[in-house]
Amino acid sequence: MELHKKKLFNEHGERDWGKRRIIGGNTTNLIELNNVKYDWATKMYRTMMNNFWIPEEIPLAQDAKDYKQLSDVERQSFDKIISFLIFLDSLQTANLPNINEYITAPEVNLILTVHTFQEAVHSQSYSYILDSVCSAEVRDRIYNEWRNDKHLLLRNRFITDLYERFIAEPNSQNLLRTIMANYILEGIYFYSGFSFFYALGRQGKMLGTVSEIKYIQRDELTHLALFQHIFREVRRENPELFTPAMIEDLRQMMKTAVEHEIAWGQYITNNQIAGITNDVLAQYIQYLANERLKKLDLDILYPEVTEHPMKWVEHFSNMNAMKTDFFEQKVTNYAKSSNLNWDEL
Repeated sequence: MELHKKKLFNEHGERDWGKRRIIGGNTTNLIELNNVKYDWATKMYRTMMNNFWIPEEIPLAQDAKDYKQLSDVERQSFDKIISFLIFLDSLQTANLPNINEYITAPEVNLILTVHTFQEAVHSQSYSYILDSVCSAEVRDRIYNEWRNDKHLLLRNRFITDLYERFIAEPNSQNLLRTIMANYILEGIYFYSGFSFFYALGRQGKMLGTVSEIKYIQRDELTHLALFQHIFREVRRENPELFTPAMIEDLRQMMKTAVEHEIAWGQYITNNQIAGITNDVLAQYIQYLANERLKKLDLDILYPEVTEHPMKWVEHFSNMNAMKTDFFEQKVTNYAKSSNLNWDEL
């Protein structure tokens, strides 16, 4: 199918939700939340709005003390991971509007806009962390880490190239690849870094930063669900696009991403972080890839990996669980997340 950027306002557009399509539709571009086709989008919008949070609500004074006490390996891993996460969320903030210009369902346009906003909040959270825990000199070095670390530059370049391919040639095939690239970014690229922070948290270190990461991961799970839904709707409405060659192309994108994430994770932890070994980390990323592919009804890549090898990560990252506030020494609960059920999104 031929792909066209939608008009800002299309006076000849259809208001009949029955004729609405995720891509290639004839939309007026007006948002009417009482006239929707994709019910999951309005449910997700409410969830994302209820998940609103402010990074500065989490105190980081103890983290500043903890940061100075980290081992050299822990501090180096912390710096490089923060640098990569800054890149990922900055890229998403800048690129999501490029995708949104070709999505022709207003209710989905709405949540992609919220998604973009949340990525900006994540960038704010990393800035807040760096302002709070390290010196201005160290902060500037972290922001420039990709200039000095070829591994980090390679990761940044690979992801950017996937997006820029669509910007240069906005056709339906490249849009599918971009949708898959977003799904991979939200579901694979963050997870070596997240597991590192949770490993610190298990040791009672950097607990404020860990809380920030939990909020960020909660948002990323909604973003993952969003692109899962977009993928499935595009496939349902445009089955002719999903040729065997295209499906294999998408699976190979996942395979390449897994290889990159494993290499990156092993580079930054290298058997020197308690609870994370190179072998277990590799199995964890492969396990995640299998789960992500299953959600898209695509064949898995690693049939030999059937068990979650790092279940403690899932337990530690669970925001619905009760926890003890480090500063006030009282039990608190993240009530805003109590309504999450990702299988229903």
